[in-house]
Amino acid sequence: VQLQASGGGLAQAGGSLRVSCTASGRIGVMAWFRQARGKERAFVAAIRWGDGNTHYADSVRGRFTISRDSAKLTVNLQMNSLKPEDTAVYYCAARPVYNVQYWNSEQYNFWGQGTQVTVSS
Repeated sequence: VQLQASGGGLAQAGGSLRVSCTASGRIGVMAWFRQARGKERAFVAAIRWGDGNTHYADSVRGRFTISRDSAKLTVNLQMNSLKPEDTAVYYCAARPVYNVQYWNSEQYNFWGQGTQVTVSS
């Protein structure tokens, strides 16, 4: 399975951006991770493909929304109320079957290319 990420860019604090990721085949779960400069890759959000069940990191809950378009095999991450600390390279990841360790990057088989999100203060 190949993942193609798109979106991101530059926004001011309090603004919004969206990143999307399209899969080339069936998946069980898709997630977004982010890596800020000098920091480790961190879990952001995940969505179980079958029932749309979602998970969020505490740092983004209530501000970010992950959703899926089953027909297009696409997952969107809508990011609202952005903060400068949201600045990072965002990566989408997927695996064929849902795993309860959705927050663990090592559980994911497929990765998209990163897309930069920059939030200015």
